[in-house]
Amino acid sequence: MSDLFERHVDGYGTVRVRPLDPAGDARLVHAWVSEERAVFWGMTGLTRAQVAEIYAHMATLDTHHAHLVTKDGEPAALLQTYEPGADRVGETYDVRPGDIGVHVLLAPAGPAGRRPGWTTALLTGVTAYALLGLGRRRIVVDPDVRNTRAVERFRRQGFEQGPAVVLPEVDVPDVHLPEKRARLAFLERAAAFPDDPA
Repeated sequence: MSDLFERHVDGYGTVRVRPLDPAGDARLVHAWVSEERAVFWGMTGLTRAQVAEIYAHMATLDTHHAHLVTKDGEPAALLQTYEPGADRVGETYDVRPGDIGVHVLLAPAGPAGRRPGWTTALLTGVTAYALLGLGRRRIVVDPDVRNTRAVERFRRQGFEQGPAVVLPEVDVPDVHLPEKRARLAFLERAAAFPDDPA
C-alpha cells in the first residue's frame, strides 16, 4: 500500500503513514495488541482472525481509519483516526469543526530496549500527519484514566489535559465497546506547529 504521509523528524528519522492492510498486517498487529502492555487497547485475548475482521470492518467506514506508522521503513505504531462527532467521545465534549480523534499503539521496544526521545519524535510525526497532512485544527485523545503512562506521554507532547469522562458502552451488530473512563486531552495545530503555514 502506498504512503499517505511522510515527514522527516530531525535526529530521529523518516516517519511514514500508510493505510493498514487488515489481512496483510494481521500477524504484526495481533502480536502487538496481544501483549499485556496493550490491555487498554481492548484486544487482548482475540485471535488473529478476529483482529483482522475488526480492521476489515473499519476499512469499510468513512469516519474511522486504521494506519500503520513506520520509522525508516520499520513498523513503529498502529494509528487510528476518527471523526469525533461519529464516535462515542463526541458525546462527552463540544466537538469543533476541524477536530480529529486519534488512538496510538506504539510498537514494542526492539532488542536495544527503550530509547530516550523515541516516542516523542514518533508522536511528532503522528501529530504532523493528523494536523498538517489531514489539515485538521485540533487532535483529541481519550486514554483510559488508568493508563497513566499514556496520559503523561500526551501531556509531555504538549496536549492540554481535559476532563475525566465516561465513554458510554457501544453495542451494535458489528461493534461492542464496554463503558470506559477516559481522560480527554487536546492538541491545537497552532500550539504543535506554530511555524508551519498549514
